[in-house]
Amino acid sequence: MLDKGYLSRKKALELLLSHLKFRVLEAETIPIEKAYGRVVYEDIKAPEDLPGFERSTVDGYAVNAADTFGAKETSPTYLTLKGEISMGEIPSFELKRGECAYIHTGGMLPPGANAVVMVEHTSLAGGNLVEIFKAVSPYENVILRDEDAKKGEVIIPAGKRLKPQDIGALAGLGISEIKVVKKPKIAIILTGDEIIPHTEKITPGKVRDINSFTLSGLIDETGGVSLKMGIVEDNYEKIKEMVQKAYELADIILITGGTSAGTKDMTAQIINELGKPGILFHGVSIKPGKPIIAGICNDKPVFGLPGHPVAVYICFDLFVKPVIEKMMGLNKRSFKPKIKAKISKSIYSQAGRTDFIRVFLEKRDGELWAVPLLSKSGLIMSLVKADGLICIPENLLGYEKGKEVEVELI
Repeated sequence: MLDKGYLSRKKALELLLSHLKFRVLEAETIPIEKAYGRVVYEDIKAPEDLPGFERSTVDGYAVNAADTFGAKETSPTYLTLKGEISMGEIPSFELKRGECAYIHTGGMLPPGANAVVMVEHTSLAGGNLVEIFKAVSPYENVILRDEDAKKGEVIIPAGKRLKPQDIGALAGLGISEIKVVKKPKIAIILTGDEIIPHTEKITPGKVRDINSFTLSGLIDETGGVSLKMGIVEDNYEKIKEMVQKAYELADIILITGGTSAGTKDMTAQIINELGKPGILFHGVSIKPGKPIIAGICNDKPVFGLPGHPVAVYICFDLFVKPVIEKMMGLNKRSFKPKIKAKISKSIYSQAGRTDFIRVFLEKRDGELWAVPLLSKSGLIMSLVKADGLICIPENLLGYEKGKEVEVELI
């Protein structure tokens, strides 16, 4: 049984994403030097063949493959050496049958050649004769002119997040600018009388801002731009005014604090008044992060995140990140790498709730162990010390010591 009135993590995410359009952000054209990590707006097609000419993959002799058929150690074939081809050089001659040319790795095959014999399988026989000790098939040791990319072929599809090798491929094809999805602007609003800027001296009852820095980093990693709106005291009118200001500036709004069922809970009311349909869910059966609020206000996502730093991190990863990726039109969800490890102590969970346990990893006698960091969600250092997270799904009551578990690295 789920906690009364609370959705499962899966149902909550499905509900949220079902109210969002795929790729709602506009395009911008940028130089490829600045495109790493950006999401491609439209299919990118090769403007030409790559590499654009037949080239050798080895040092050896360019030949017509048919001239080598039957060649072997005990009965070599003899070919006439026509010349030499260096890297970056256009051959000035054509090979006739029975002729060969010495070629360097990466060199362009001359007309009349369709294969390369590795230099290890040859020997100079004196004069201008070359002994061939091994037969080659057509296009052996050769990269074809369109083997890497064919002109007109889609080389990078719309919705892909660009990796370094993608940028290299674009450069290799002479593409200098591309269309990418504009980075979503994500407003961060901190609420709470107890929050003070990180530059101020701490006093009893006050806590420095942690969440805006954590969220800014997570937003940057996901491909967005953070707009820090500042700290707002627990006053309905002031919070509402700040949220409305953020609504005009941002594509997504994150409000931290004010989500639990306390006397100062105003976030839910403000989200509902901001636009239709309003709140989609208030509370999800997870720990930490149970009191999260998510709403759509006139097609704009608005989140009420818990105030505890660990809960903020978990909720962002579970709900905000998938929303950002869908709005950018990412064609594949991004996931953190996972590894297997044995749990170092027994940990337990409540039935019907998904728990996320911070762990650090250590080697013991050649085996990898996950050591739980069982601390409260208000303690940021448990995330600092953690190497990853273990998820206890809602259908399990925990893991016994020594059980192999999956650790999502963070």
